[in-house]
Amino acid sequence: MSTVTAATSTSAETIDELRARANTHRRHVIDMLALAGSGHPGGSLSAAELVTALYFGGFLRHDPRRPQWADRDRFILSKGHGVPIQYAALAEAGYFPVEELRTLRQIDSRLQGHPVAGTAPGIEASTGSLGQGLSIGLGMAMAARLDRSSRHVFVLLGDGECQEGQVWEAAMSAGHQAPDNLTAIVDYNKYQLDGAIAEILDLNPLAEKWRTMGWEVRELDGHDMAQVVDGLRWAVEHRGPACLIAHTVKGQGVSFMAGDNHWHGVAPSVEERERAVAELEANGHGFRGSGEEVWR
Repeated sequence: MSTVTAATSTSAETIDELRARANTHRRHVIDMLALAGSGHPGGSLSAAELVTALYFGGFLRHDPRRPQWADRDRFILSKGHGVPIQYAALAEAGYFPVEELRTLRQIDSRLQGHPVAGTAPGIEASTGSLGQGLSIGLGMAMAARLDRSSRHVFVLLGDGECQEGQVWEAAMSAGHQAPDNLTAIVDYNKYQLDGAIAEILDLNPLAEKWRTMGWEVRELDGHDMAQVVDGLRWAVEHRGPACLIAHTVKGQGVSFMAGDNHWHGVAPSVEERERAVAELEANGHGFRGSGEEVWR
């Protein structure tokens, strides 16, 4: 039985440490999905640097020993099908044992295929019905302003869900209310379930749309950890709602998954899991974390 160890809520790892940490999280994602036989590897892997930097880069004030601490920052994973990458980060941060990742998608597990509030500690909202996360996050940001609390709210959106009308209603409302404590991050991997975003319902000009709604926007390479860290620092310090458009690659980190939309919602086989983990072990970033393997 592993031991849950509490992470330091405000610790900030170096860029190299964060790269290694993201590599560990990717390995957990591959292991979890291979064991479950189902899940969404593509959108989980594309968000690895974004989620890792939030939890371990010193941006998200949180305390795994007190998951309901009132003044914690909030993180809403609006693209709920990508939750394996969040589960990996939560386990490594100490919210629950790493070995619990093996229960993904099993009956009675706390780790279901989409986030469910009130189950696994650290999950702030139930999501997966796409398009609702920004509305939830805006409500939390406005509540913090009423409470005169400094807590910050981060919302990670998928690009496909930005086709939902509710996203733009929330964006317009945030632009009007202008909370200083709300950051939206778009995981812009250019694909959705049925194919390329540009062919199904093009989002461009995406940055201009956010700016029109009253947001300050910065675009970055979502797999360049230095750019991710710099972008998050800018967003937290910015006065008013801030949006980071992170250009990413679906399935990033595993060569046969990267950029192949087949892997939107298909779990790797045992043989594919072995190939993927071998690539992650050889990519030069190393691993950082518990050292526990979920696969066994």
